[in-house]
Amino acid sequence: MAHNSSSSAIAHSLFGGPVSSTHHHHGHHQHPALPLPAITPATSNAPTPVSASAMSAVSSNNTFVMTNSPMKSRAIMDNYRPKVTRTLGQRPACLVNASVTYCGNNQIYAFGGFDQYTDEVYNHVLKLDLVSHQWSLVDNYGDIPGVRMGHTATLYQGDKLLVFGGENEHRTYLSDLIIFDLKSAHWTQPQVSGPIPKGRARHAAVLHEDKLFIIGGITGHESYVSEDICYLDLKTYTWSRSWRFVPRFDHSAYVWNDRIWVFGGLSRDMDKIGDLCWLDLKGSPDFESPPQMGSTVDRHTISSRSSDTPRTPYSLGTAPPLSASGFAANIRAAQVSTPSFHLKKQVPMAPGAISVLRFVSGGNVPSQGSGIHFHIYSSGNLLDFVTPVATITPKECSLSALDLNTLRWQKLAEGREIFKPGYQWHYCTMNEDGTKAWLLGCPTDAANDVGAGGFEEYLSDIMEIDLRRYGFLGNNAASESRAEYARPTTHARIQDQPSKGLGHDLAKLFNQPPETGSGTDFIITALAGDDYDDDDMMGSSLIRAGESPMDQNWLTPDAPTSAPIHVHKLILQARWPHFARLYNAQMAEFHTKKMHIPEPYTVVKAFLHYLYTDSIHYDDGPTDLSDVAGLLVMSNIYNIPHLRLLCVNRLSKELDVEHACIIWYCAGLASEEWLRKRAASFCLTHWGRIVRTQGFLRLPRSALVELSQEIDMEGRVIAGEELEYVDNCRGRFDTSGVSRKDSMSSDHTQALPSDVEDSEGMDMA
Repeated sequence: MAHNSSSSAIAHSLFGGPVSSTHHHHGHHQHPALPLPAITPATSNAPTPVSASAMSAVSSNNTFVMTNSPMKSRAIMDNYRPKVTRTLGQRPACLVNASVTYCGNNQIYAFGGFDQYTDEVYNHVLKLDLVSHQWSLVDNYGDIPGVRMGHTATLYQGDKLLVFGGENEHRTYLSDLIIFDLKSAHWTQPQVSGPIPKGRARHAAVLHEDKLFIIGGITGHESYVSEDICYLDLKTYTWSRSWRFVPRFDHSAYVWNDRIWVFGGLSRDMDKIGDLCWLDLKGSPDFESPPQMGSTVDRHTISSRSSDTPRTPYSLGTAPPLSASGFAANIRAAQVSTPSFHLKKQVPMAPGAISVLRFVSGGNVPSQGSGIHFHIYSSGNLLDFVTPVATITPKECSLSALDLNTLRWQKLAEGREIFKPGYQWHYCTMNEDGTKAWLLGCPTDAANDVGAGGFEEYLSDIMEIDLRRYGFLGNNAASESRAEYARPTTHARIQDQPSKGLGHDLAKLFNQPPETGSGTDFIITALAGDDYDDDDMMGSSLIRAGESPMDQNWLTPDAPTSAPIHVHKLILQARWPHFARLYNAQMAEFHTKKMHIPEPYTVVKAFLHYLYTDSIHYDDGPTDLSDVAGLLVMSNIYNIPHLRLLCVNRLSKELDVEHACIIWYCAGLASEEWLRKRAASFCLTHWGRIVRTQGFLRLPRSALVELSQEIDMEGRVIAGEELEYVDNCRGRFDTSGVSRKDSMSSDHTQALPSDVEDSEGMDMA
């Protein structure tokens, strides 16, 4: 919304109070507006094109006021809820210990598994098209692997699945590696060398620098829990030796920041584990150098392999009888596991530092002891889905995230905000970017059962979860490290510093006057920071983003502004869609080479800096959280999705007492409902501290009322001995990780809405 800036248009905002115009400029002071020629004020906020003869009447001293509500047709974001879709075609049975992998191109592949109803083990390749939601059986060729379950299938180079291990129908543990080419549907078994690891199942596999790491699992004749870690060099197909790491199975693994992280799973005592373990890879020659080749064990392994009975070739002849799942069961053939020379002997500890972290307690720490958990990793974060089952209440379901950098848990959403009642989920997979996840499952009530002969579990439904809506940037756009923006030392030679990318180079030209040779050709000003009025919280146009402009688009002669920000018109045209529309229309304001944005100076400067660098960090450190909250509102006003994602990611991770009210308020202005709810819950949990912050005291009266009404009708504030008593009871009896908010609000204990109400926002295909 464009306001007629006058002497009263000062920086009255939530973003840290008054903003001094000299804060980010060296020696600059507020510049008084120069005299304006007699121009009839515009009656609309729409810029007006001018003819060539009229251009002379437009003085270069005029300053156009940028509207703060250009996206009039922009739809307000609804409350995000993941979508549940019914699949089509011959739905596979709920195979136990199959592999389910997202392989790009909107396709999920499932391989192998054990049918719990027919007692059959499979080697089928199934494909789910996420566009048509159609299941299909893939015709596959080549050296087709035998039936198996408990194996891993890892996507490699975008078009190959690396299938390792598992157990066959004879409960023999396997240690072979088979590669499935997704383009040709052809199986190959590469010739490997080196000490082949023990056969195993229900292990974890993870890729790192063309190495396939195998961790843990169940192995041996006694089915003991393995603590081994080893890797296969995919350039030479050579196995490394095995080392001791951590004994567990049914766990997850992830490589990030030169560390292998392991979480969840079961221990040797069949206990569910909530410990986090990691192994440092950096600096260890055993992990950085190729494994040695040509040992006696290698020759023995190869000769033993060549004497094995060749695999039964794949045949397209008479089809075997159909199983209960609707797919033909594979003809079982005897399969011998690859010889293993790692007998049950003591192996050395893995090189590199091994660390174990146990989360003893915490309101946001998900309890691993109950429910069905799915663990995936994105952007340096561990995500924990606690999905609905009959043994836990809906209140105990949730989506939580552990930041592997700070080792801090956060609860991103309650279960009822994600999961639709009446469904159970069996598998979870994620795309390589780490921006989307899919849960595969089936209904739990007979009314929605898709089985032909009674209630059975099928992979009949799929739920897509957009992780970007919860502030995750994805693996290809990881969070900006503050260390990368450390101020350079005084003795560093600039000419010896290599370029850090186009954004870093452009940042050197940002806000440099033309006389320095920077080539800047446009000036932008913001709200002045003087004469702050504590009683007026509505001065910033960010706070009035919903109002309709009724004033003129030119700055009045006596309007105070911030110091000028020198920019390049071409960069703004390329990076700011709304600016580009005005520029391409050759509106009058571009002949003045000046623009005023009626927002706080620090927010405007951070916004323009983002346009140059694609980052919300300055060279000398991260942007203040209050300014990031202002950037979130501007990303919504000007419809810049990437800026919005950066802001949500930063604000959700660094939510604190001092800025919680500001984040809550700005998230509401920007229609970021998920972030607004998180900030509101944080405010209520720490209410006593929140009400004493400057952010709370500067909230508009209507916002104060709205924030207070986040507490439900039966809520009350407790303190003193009563609070201590509640905390003690919670520590003794509550293992679900409920936060202190429950001691002041009964919002979590209300009955769930009916199926009709809960279906809102859940589209069924």
